[in-house]
Amino acid sequence: MISNAVIDNILALQITVAWAGEGLSEPKRLDWWKTDLVDAEGGGDFLKRLLPKTYPWASVEAVRKAAMSVDDQARQSMAKPDEIRTLFFWGFEIDEKIQERLDYLRHNLNPPSEVLPIPIDLYSKFNRSEFEETIRIPGNTIEYKIVPGGRELKGPIPASHELTARHLAAALLPLDTQYPVPFFRV
Repeated sequence: MISNAVIDNILALQITVAWAGEGLSEPKRLDWWKTDLVDAEGGGDFLKRLLPKTYPWASVEAVRKAAMSVDDQARQSMAKPDEIRTLFFWGFEIDEKIQERLDYLRHNLNPPSEVLPIPIDLYSKFNRSEFEETIRIPGNTIEYKIVPGGRELKGPIPASHELTARHLAAALLPLDTQYPVPFFRV
């Protein structure tokens, strides 16, 4: 069982990491995927003109899908990809619940920043240090080993889904020039 509050926290982390990973924004953020879907001067402007009422959701959903695609390609190159859990892949059952929650929130028509605990203003200038502090778990260093395809976190998956998401996000540190694919193996 996973609560809506936990799903909201997972979604907020997914959206924050997806936004930070954009590379076609001006100025460029982490450049992990070739998108510019949120910025008011870039793809966000196009979506605002195309979908005036729902553009905040359209932009965060599109950048999340871009991140999921990069994550999925990396995961598919690993042995037993369905047994790997990343920030963007939780297995069919949980991924389905996350998507259902996202659909519900989107139909509410309140902007993502009002209904999700997104820790960064997605419409402000990217601040690398602020992003690093946002995903860091204070007083806790996430241990992982570099393996072909990503960063495999050491130890068992935390019992809490929210803590699992936090560990997966924190394992992005140190930030790399390519998406490092932090993951747990089940």
